[in-house]
Amino acid sequence: MIKFAIVGCGRIAKRHSELLGLSQIKGATLVAVCDVVEEKAKEFGERFDVPYYQSIDEMLQSTEVDVVSILTPSGMHAEHVITAAKYKRHIVVEKPMALTLTDAEAMIKACDENNIRLFVVKQNRFNVPVVKAREALDAGRFGKLVLGTVRVRWCRDQSYYDQDSWRGTWQYDGGVLANQASHHIDMLTWFMGDVESVHARAATALVDIEAEDTAVATLKFCNGALGIIEATAATRPKDIEGSISILGAGGSVEIAGFAVNKIRTWQFGDNDLGDEHVMEKYSVNPPNVYGFGHQAYYEHVVDCLVNDTKALVDGHEGRQSLELISALYESIASNKEVKLPLELKHSKLGRSSQ
Repeated sequence: MIKFAIVGCGRIAKRHSELLGLSQIKGATLVAVCDVVEEKAKEFGERFDVPYYQSIDEMLQSTEVDVVSILTPSGMHAEHVITAAKYKRHIVVEKPMALTLTDAEAMIKACDENNIRLFVVKQNRFNVPVVKAREALDAGRFGKLVLGTVRVRWCRDQSYYDQDSWRGTWQYDGGVLANQASHHIDMLTWFMGDVESVHARAATALVDIEAEDTAVATLKFCNGALGIIEATAATRPKDIEGSISILGAGGSVEIAGFAVNKIRTWQFGDNDLGDEHVMEKYSVNPPNVYGFGHQAYYEHVVDCLVNDTKALVDGHEGRQSLELISALYESIASNKEVKLPLELKHSKLGRSSQ
């Protein structure tokens, strides 16, 4: 039984703690929780009947833990990962792994030096329809890739940002690109490949925060394909969709729903046996925008640790996704096309506004 501890008892911790604390992940159990706010830690600790702490050091000195799940604000991930790494515990960290490439590289280095695994949460890669589309990509069914598009049309009103002082800040959170759309941006590159350049624009349309709630971007991939990112947390009055479209010379797939959970288009020139049943068989109906991917993700983590297999999203893969997000913010700040690899000059992401 692999023993997990949670650091950060906020909004996303509800999903993680239920999976680990209610025996929904075979071979995993929740053994401790930690949050600097005692009331939050106590609430989670009492609910799952595990000890609760306000200090990572105290928790790891007092409790036998195999894996630490870091669910704190994004701008604090590096500090908390590096602290946990010193105790030689494997680490799961929520998206994005950090807000600066410097922090991401420090996290990778700390884990490598302590010979531990670093897993970055990208649960949408485990969504049933996404897995099916990736199988088609790996089988070469798309042929030459032409256009990839992701669209995030979610609702995050002022009350969401007012829950915590760090939300929507440059130093700890970023805006819709770094937070809500980071999974979708990761999926886009997972299907389309490395990015050559980006050009992005953003606005803070409906809420009072430092960062953006709405952004659009065009991308040029190294393989010659083009890409589009449309992301907003200013959809009203409720979420509409989180989607990805992959268009190639051999066929087209669109996965929509509000959690990239429903195949809306599945068409290929080389019809395979079973294609006519794909849209019905490989769509799911999750209860919220988090979908079901976290469960499959934790099962993957357990499998990697038990069988010593390669992680689908390790620190290096997480850094690659962060570099694209950083490039988008650099383009927004400079109002210019930005090429990768990235040289940061203007982006505010991960920096104090003071």
